[in-house]
Parts: sequence; C-alpha cells; structure tokens
Amino acid sequence: MSKRVDKTNYYLDIAETVSERGTCLRKDYGCIIVKNDEIISTGYTGAPRGRQNCIDLEYCTKKQIYPDIHHGGYDACRSVHAEQNAIISAARKDMLNATMYLVGRRKDNSQYEEGSMCCQTCRKLIINAGISKVIVRISKTDYIEVNVKDWVQNDDLLVGKTTY
Repeated sequence: MSKRVDKTNYYLDIAETVSERGTCLRKDYGCIIVKNDEIISTGYTGAPRGRQNCIDLEYCTKKQIYPDIHHGGYDACRSVHAEQNAIISAARKDMLNATMYLVGRRKDNSQYEEGSMCCQTCRKLIINAGISKVIVRISKTDYIEVNVKDWVQNDDLLVGKTTY
C-alpha cells in the first residue's frame, strides 16, 4: 500500500507541473495560489502575452546583457515571474489570507533551485495581494514556509530607519 502524499507536497507537485509550461531557457518556475483548499490561480515563467519567449528566440536576453549576474538583472529578463502571473490571474479578494506554493528547477540539471525565494518585486506584489504564506520547495519532499508578515515587519528594503 502506498503512502498518501501530504497536502503541502500535493500542492507543490501541482506547482511543479505548472512549471513545465515555463519558457525560460535557464529555469522553470511554477506557482499556485490556494485558499480554503481551492486553487485560485496558477502561473509560470514566460514572456508577456504576444511577445516572443526565450525558448522561441533560442537565447536569453538577460544573460546577453548581464552575463555574470545570477540573482538580479531582472530588468533585462523577458519573462514575467510565475508569482506575478499567478497574482495577475486572480482577484485580490480571493487571495486575501491565501497560500502561495512555488517550485523552481534549473534547466541544465533538473535540480530544484537552491535557496530559491521570491525576488523583491514579487515580494511586494505578494504583500499587496494579501497572501499570508509562501511555501517554496527545496527538494522533492522538503520545503520552507514563509509568513508574509515577516517580510512586512523585517523590511529589508529600508537602508536606515529614521524616526521623526
């Protein structure tokens, strides 16, 4: 008799399947937003609607402009992030207190993206969407959970806190 997969890995498995639609040459990311045990929306990494994808162009614009940057240089990336695509496909009222499940895998070795976490732009969108928790897969059965309130309280974009 096989062991039933736990609910968190069930949703992460769905996000991983969504990632297979990604069009980035370097990484596949998939994301789902779940509230009250119902999938609200899905998203994967890809160029904006109507624009050519990197897999169609057969080159990465970000790597051409910023060959040595591994995290950052998003202004040169053709793709909309999986998190962003999931958020724009849902109504805010449906995302309030929801959970986001995120999976990223490298194309070169199919390994889960080590240290994967939402970029600053996605964090801001997640906060404004009202999502309460983000769960990121780090191995086939392991994951990390982030309370979005921590991103608000520990604002890492503040260079120096000033009181008036």
